[in-house]
Amino acid sequence: MSTPSPGQPGIGDFDFLVGAWDVTNRRLLAPLTGSTEWDEFPGTAVCHSSLFCGAANLDEIRFPTKGFSGLTLRLFDPVRAQWSLNWVNSRTGLLQPPIVGRFHDDGNGEFYGEDTHENTPVLCRFIWKQITSVSAHWEQAFSIDGGETWETNWTMAFRRTGKGSA
Repeated sequence: MSTPSPGQPGIGDFDFLVGAWDVTNRRLLAPLTGSTEWDEFPGTAVCHSSLFCGAANLDEIRFPTKGFSGLTLRLFDPVRAQWSLNWVNSRTGLLQPPIVGRFHDDGNGEFYGEDTHENTPVLCRFIWKQITSVSAHWEQAFSIDGGETWETNWTMAFRRTGKGSA
């Protein structure tokens, strides 16, 4: 088994996220129903220091107007050269199935996994893009036809605050 090293491709991909952020969330109110009504709400996120020499990190995001928070543990698999993104929210305390993938040469990351939405099996996609030192964009989409079509149902616009500890 390979041990992650700082020079290995993929290591450090999520280092951009370390620090404190204000997050503007837009979430589709009724995914997979044809609805186009969105809810916009604030969030704050703190991503803790890069762990395992850049092969892991951990962040907490709080949604003060929604009454819950979430935690993402990101782990790099050096054998597959891909990340697993592992999410849990404070309402359930249950770790969700991982979303796996990698960043491409264009700097965008794509991650996929199987999940359910209100008892409907879905293919879930996360995209990280428009990453700078002070901003980033994340979006989630569901597919119920094996990835032929996608419905984006949650977006997050991150703006670095400089507050908080990393």
